[in-house]
Formats: sequence, structure tokens, C-alpha cells
Amino acid sequence: MIAKRIGLHWLRRIARRTETKFDDILIRAADFPLTLFILISGGFIIEKHPALANPQLTHAFLVVLKAVVIVSIILFAERLTVSLIKYYSTSVEILKSWSGVVKGTSQVIIYGLGLLILLDSFGISVTPLMASLGIGSLAVALALQPSLENFFSCIQIITDRPVQIGHFIKLESGEEGYVHRIGWRSTWIRMLSNNMVVIPNKSLVSAKIINYYYPESEMAALVEVGVHYGSDLEHVEKITVEVAKEILNEVPGGIKDFQPFIRFHTFDDYSINFSVILRVKEFTDNYLMKHEFIKRLHKRYKKEGIVIPYPIEAVNFEQEKAFENRSSKY
Repeated sequence: MIAKRIGLHWLRRIARRTETKFDDILIRAADFPLTLFILISGGFIIEKHPALANPQLTHAFLVVLKAVVIVSIILFAERLTVSLIKYYSTSVEILKSWSGVVKGTSQVIIYGLGLLILLDSFGISVTPLMASLGIGSLAVALALQPSLENFFSCIQIITDRPVQIGHFIKLESGEEGYVHRIGWRSTWIRMLSNNMVVIPNKSLVSAKIINYYYPESEMAALVEVGVHYGSDLEHVEKITVEVAKEILNEVPGGIKDFQPFIRFHTFDDYSINFSVILRVKEFTDNYLMKHEFIKRLHKRYKKEGIVIPYPIEAVNFEQEKAFENRSSKY
């Protein structure tokens, strides 16, 4: 054990000098399995002492030693695989969303194969077990059909990548928010109210989704405005673009080098309507951008004498009284 500690300490010092992290991961993965192997090997050496010479005891120790070697290899493989997945999940895009699923699947495969090898080393035939597992797997698959549908839908989400963690999306049902977590059964979406929407993966795969991060997070922010028919439209355009430029430069989330513009599009009942096109870094920035733009534009329009019309309803009380008098005669 002392030699093991000294050896691992020496290897760690060498590993720190290298650029790659693989050797550090390898040493950490080998730590516990190596300890287990050393302990059982020590017991085997003690058993070889003449005072403890016993054929049955020797056979038992050999069986246990074989089992410990297999278990040590299984533990080493599992720890190495999990550590590598954890390490690469920070740099490999697909593992950022799928690390939990990959880790769980890898552990099941490693432990399952390890168990079969261990049983075979004890002389237990695994062929009947495999046949039983085939029949049992069919029954389990039927019982877990909804869960399996969600699991394979998770694989679809990860490989096709219609959404990713951190993306802002809007569901067909109307809920919208940031993708917080993609699990093997469900996807969690954090709404702007800081509540979570949990949607089964099979529902997410079949639903129509608006992803505000595709093809990029930058997006246009449109503000609808209407001005009086008597307005000078050239002047309206000039003033509106000036205000839009100020807002994009001053408000956080605006794209400063974007040239804002307006497009007139409708002769309405009370006004000539147009759209103001701004540009923001991501979807949630458009709330503050529109807020500040409307305040600043309203103030500037008042200063420039530009009228924003609105319908007015008037009640003619004299007409109402005349109608009531005529009704009372009948």
C-alpha cells in the first residue's frame, strides 16, 4: 500500500507536467481498483505461508482473487469511462446535453458485461441466462413502452438538435423559456417567471417549436407605430430612425452597428401604420429595447409635433334623453 501511494504520487507529479488531461484521468480511475487488487493479493501471499497451507483454502483464495481481478477491471473501466465523459462534456457539443444519458448507458453496459464475465468465471453458464434475459427484456420493454419512447425521443433530440441547453424556445402550446435540462425522459424549460415546464421528450419531438437561437441568437425586434394622416412621412421616418439609433447604442442588448429602418405598410382607419426594425442580441433583449424605444419615441414625437392618433367615442346625452322621452309615451 505504501509503494502504491508513492508510485501514484510520483505518477501524478509527472502527469501535472504534461499538457493532456488523459493521464490524470487514468491515474484517478486506477486508484481504488488498484487498492482493492493489492489488498486481495496481500491476502493471497499470506495464505501461501506454510503455517496456513491448505488446498481448500488455496482454491478459495484463487477463486476470490480471480473475482477481485475482474471486479477491479470493471471498476477501472467504469471510472475511466465516466471521467472521460465528464471531461469531454465541457468541450464536445453533443455531450453538453447528453452527458447524463451517455454516462448512465455506459455504466449499464459495463456492469452488465462485467456481471456476465464474472458469472462465467465461476463456471455458471450464461447461455440460459441470456435466453431468459431475452424473454424478460421483451416483457420489460412492453411494460416500459412510454419510458422507452421518451428515451429514444431523447436520442432524437440530441442527434437532430432542434433544441439545445441554453436556447430560448416557444412551444406549440404557448409556453416559452430557456432549455434548462434534457433528460432521458423529459426536457425542462425555465420560463421567464422562473417556473419550470417539464415536457415529455416524445411530446417535444412531435411538437412544433420556435427556436429563437436558430440560425443565430441575434434577431430583429419589430415595433408597430401609427401616425396621423396629416404627418410629413419623410420627417416621421427621419425622426424615428434617429431615436432607433440612439436606443440601439444606449440600451444593453442592442446591436450598435445595425442600421435601423422603418417600412410603411397600411392606410388604417385612423393612421398610417409602419414597422420599426431594430436588432437585439437575443430574444429576451427585445423587451427592454421596445420599452425604452416606445418611451423615447413618444417623447420625441411630442417635441416634434408628430401626432399618434387614436379613436374617440362620444356619448350624445341629448339624443339619449330624446329617445327615452319617445319611449315613455308608448
